[in-house]
Amino acid sequence: MNQWIKIKPLSVNECWQGRRFKTKKYIQYEREMLFLIKKQKLPPPPFHVYIILYISNPLSDIDNPVKPLLDILQKKLNFNDKLIELLTVEKHLRKKGEEKIWFGISSMQAI
Repeated sequence: MNQWIKIKPLSVNECWQGRRFKTKKYIQYEREMLFLIKKQKLPPPPFHVYIILYISNPLSDIDNPVKPLLDILQKKLNFNDKLIELLTVEKHLRKKGEEKIWFGISSMQAI
């Protein structure tokens, strides 16, 4: 099924009122991710970001981990996520304890 809907997409920032604060769990997650992600030279923008989430909970929404991951990637790799023109996300189930994340960033200029 395909459908065009003529409405402006709503951003996450427009969905909630007031300030949002990072939880202790997110602060620890961010710290660990910033340590684990290798500093690398990015190709020229605009970007295609490819994410594969290996998660253990089959009820997890595919989009929930994406925003925090993109925020951490842009902080570590020093880019603005507005330069992402294509985002591909896959979700694969794994046993508890075998969760992991894979990501790749390529240039849309190469496509």
